[in-house]
Amino acid sequence: MTKHVVFLMIEDFANLAFSCAVEPLRIANMISGDALYKWTLLSENGQTVTCSGGVVMQVDGGFDDIPKCDQLFVLSGSNMQNHVRSELLNPLRRQRTLGTPIGALCSGAWILAKAGLLNGMQAAIHWEYHDAFMEEFPDVNLVRNVFVADEKFLTASGGTATADLMLHCVEMDHGSSLAMDVADQMVYSGVRNATAEQRVSLQARNGMRNRHLAKALQIMQDSLEHPISPTKIAKEIGISSRQLERLFGRYLNSSPKRFHLEMRLERARHLLMQTEASVIDVAMACGFETAGHFSRVYRTAYGISPSMQRYK
Repeated sequence: MTKHVVFLMIEDFANLAFSCAVEPLRIANMISGDALYKWTLLSENGQTVTCSGGVVMQVDGGFDDIPKCDQLFVLSGSNMQNHVRSELLNPLRRQRTLGTPIGALCSGAWILAKAGLLNGMQAAIHWEYHDAFMEEFPDVNLVRNVFVADEKFLTASGGTATADLMLHCVEMDHGSSLAMDVADQMVYSGVRNATAEQRVSLQARNGMRNRHLAKALQIMQDSLEHPISPTKIAKEIGISSRQLERLFGRYLNSSPKRFHLEMRLERARHLLMQTEASVIDVAMACGFETAGHFSRVYRTAYGISPSMQRYK
């Protein structure tokens, strides 16, 4: 029996994620010699949709005419917040009521969360949107996995993580042998399971294998809203403050205090560019007690005020 997959294509969608979604299905058909999968593309205007790279693609219809299907995926990319409208959310909610299996690719989890579908569930989204997503949807259990397949709503974080999810789906539908054959045909030897993390760790990026430094970085990442002093971090991981300073100097060419500040400012920058939160709310979410202090530090780091960052 042919499995029908429908893709709701959102303006500025990620073309890489789209290719990684459709190609495994096409290749599965080719290898098996059967029509295991078919797919339908839908857009808001029902005629075309444009990816983030400017390529215009023809589609099969609009959001108001979703056919009966076995799986529905929302596929978006950059600026997904600007495309969340009732014309999209209402059909999604109707499909949920009908019992249609729904998933999201790349930044699509944002749209599912906006529709109220992900509360209390685990979800994956492209790492670039993590900070904004956690602020906007605190009731969703956001994870750093490349994809989530053991929840009611499938989510993949985008890029090649979409291929990982689709290969997982092929395996669930038709067995591991076909999934491996599809991966081989794609020359895709680095297939990841759901628990793999999206981003290369700080340890790997800097060639680090020091467990004390890895633990210190994790503590910092987990305490962006309520920064912990280097002295307390050192005590928690069982080394002296001097040892902690030496580790950061050796591997990161920075001090613990400075590096933690940079992490907080990076999160603030994401929130400013991806949400409508006020400057004071962003400041508080990133561990700054006053908007004035936050603005001074931010301008020193980026050469622009927080209020102007959105318009850059």
